[in-house]
Amino acid sequence: MDPFRLKLRFWGVRGSVPTPGRDYLVHGGNTPCVEVRLPNNDLFIFDAGTGIRNLGLSVAEQANDPGLSVKVFLTHFHWDHIQGIPFFSPLYNENNQVSFHAFRPPEGLEAILKFQMMPPYFPVPLEALTARMEFVEIGGECLKYGSLAVHPFPLNHPQGANGYRLESQGAVIVYATDLEHGHSKLDTVLRDHAQGADILIFDAHYTPEEYVRNRGWGHSTWQEAVRVARDAKVEQLVLFHHAPAHDDQFLSELIGQVTSSFENTLAAREGWVATI
Repeated sequence: MDPFRLKLRFWGVRGSVPTPGRDYLVHGGNTPCVEVRLPNNDLFIFDAGTGIRNLGLSVAEQANDPGLSVKVFLTHFHWDHIQGIPFFSPLYNENNQVSFHAFRPPEGLEAILKFQMMPPYFPVPLEALTARMEFVEIGGECLKYGSLAVHPFPLNHPQGANGYRLESQGAVIVYATDLEHGHSKLDTVLRDHAQGADILIFDAHYTPEEYVRNRGWGHSTWQEAVRVARDAKVEQLVLFHHAPAHDDQFLSELIGQVTSSFENTLAAREGWVATI
């Protein structure tokens, strides 16, 4: 196996709601969940939509380590980004430790995650899960985990959201979903954090025509994704947070259009793996 500095895998790429059905089999219908690994196999998860369920099952199959440690970073708390947490199997193993990171004080973060598992929404409360859970507040400072540096940065989204720049030994992945362009300060912050990225994962929920009808809802377009990729001189652009109505045929036709503007572009799909 070729050596790598960062390994990326998509487990959920859809925005708003899951989209099961034969028209979504190529790109997938699970809501956001992205896995990042270091060469020592340390596991970092970005967002906990429905895709985290299959990630949890994969971890359970692959790992015999009774002391599994998982770090989950949430961009924000809209339901499509946290709804998979009750179905994440490592939370049901008392030998595991799962650390949740977000831009809230620990007690507030815990309360938010408890709420979606309270009656009448879910039969099992968060307190019944047996893994050791930690709730960590993040701000604007860089977080270090071995060779990995995690740089959070704010995004323009209703109720707020964070993006993440991940760096390890010169490799860079930028995860920037659930953002709306047009905020001059945050647009600059985004470009600063995207500079020179090997992979830029970018919210392209809307077409330009759809965006006109949904301005203020907190999402961006493929055109803005291309502008950021060009300005920041990124290597690979990955369109993410696909709208529920954008089926496989739609995304295939869209990529044919986008690559004429930024050649090294693809539409995120579940199971896609990249190593850098």
